[in-house]
Amino acid sequence: MESSPKNKTGHSARRYAISRREFLHGMGVTVAGLVLAGCQTATPTEGEVAPTDDTTLPQENTSATLPPYGEKPVVAIAKADSYDPALVLKQVQSLLDNIGGLKDILAHGNRVAIKVNLTGGTGSQPLPGTTEIETYLTHPAVVLALCKLLRDAGVKDLYIVEAVYQKESWPAYGYDSMAKSIGATLIDLSEAAPYKDFASTPTPGKPFIYDKFTFNPILNEVDAFISVSKMKCHNTAGVTHTMKNLFGLVPYRFYTLKSGDSNRSGFHGQASETRERLPGVILDLNRARPVNLSLIDGIKTSEGGEGPWIAAMTPIEPGVLFAGKNPVATDAIATAAMGFKPNDDYPNAPFLHARNHLAIAAQLGLGPNRVEDIKVVGAALKDVTVTFKASA
Repeated sequence: MESSPKNKTGHSARRYAISRREFLHGMGVTVAGLVLAGCQTATPTEGEVAPTDDTTLPQENTSATLPPYGEKPVVAIAKADSYDPALVLKQVQSLLDNIGGLKDILAHGNRVAIKVNLTGGTGSQPLPGTTEIETYLTHPAVVLALCKLLRDAGVKDLYIVEAVYQKESWPAYGYDSMAKSIGATLIDLSEAAPYKDFASTPTPGKPFIYDKFTFNPILNEVDAFISVSKMKCHNTAGVTHTMKNLFGLVPYRFYTLKSGDSNRSGFHGQASETRERLPGVILDLNRARPVNLSLIDGIKTSEGGEGPWIAAMTPIEPGVLFAGKNPVATDAIATAAMGFKPNDDYPNAPFLHARNHLAIAAQLGLGPNRVEDIKVVGAALKDVTVTFKASA
């Protein structure tokens, strides 16, 4: 790969499939002229400048009129009771067909990055009788099906990205062999390679916590960005779908509260800050690197937590997949399918420990978080709803 490849230009055919450049323009900012205003105090870290003004996140107002999204964003649902490759391919194809295909997603060019969720690293032990990719990590069978369909649609350069804690995660969870089979390139976002250095990438609009992030430049170079997550609860964020999945875009070592921390403790902040800070970080990340396509793996997953370090986490098999071109709407429907209300907020389940980032995203105009404001196609929501245990 070239050290500094250029993006291709083009115009999106749909409101929610936009390039990062168009997103920045729509928020009224430029990379060179970002104006920071009204942000919370953040711990300075390498690769970002901490805002200094202290304001809180917008408060939930369930009676507020939603921003004018135009047509309702579409979220597709498909059933799948196993990771059989033929079944998964068929159902992912159905999802993409039901949301209008990939033409608008690829309107800007044919270089695509897929962000997966390989949280925890290889030191985390799987739950008894199951595997990591069946309970809390994105299953490679779902990613492979998507890759095949992207290749069929004309994608030339295909990258699978994640800031892995150990490089052994790729082969341990089946991603090495899967990527080779489809000609995809694995990119560890914890490092700058294959570039010489990281890119300082601004948060457009009015940042909550971080006015910029330290990204591997590939995140800014690709023409389309896809988030493929597991359907599960999160102890702090309430749910972790395609928006929360973006926590893994940055090297954790640049976002710690203190030396020696082995996770992105700076994203959580001090205990007294977490309720407001963590959802703010989710929103900042999603504005710095907008998601063009969301795909959620809920065939087999877990309830009660995001990983085996949460003692109450147990396996569950909803047998479902979701896809949409608006991550707020897609995550909201997945949250509803878990038996929760996606427009509820702290301290209601599953948002027991922090504000609801989906509700804040809706107030920012990034997409709706109410089921009635979203067009659901494919399988009926009521037919795939399984009551999850929240992470307490």
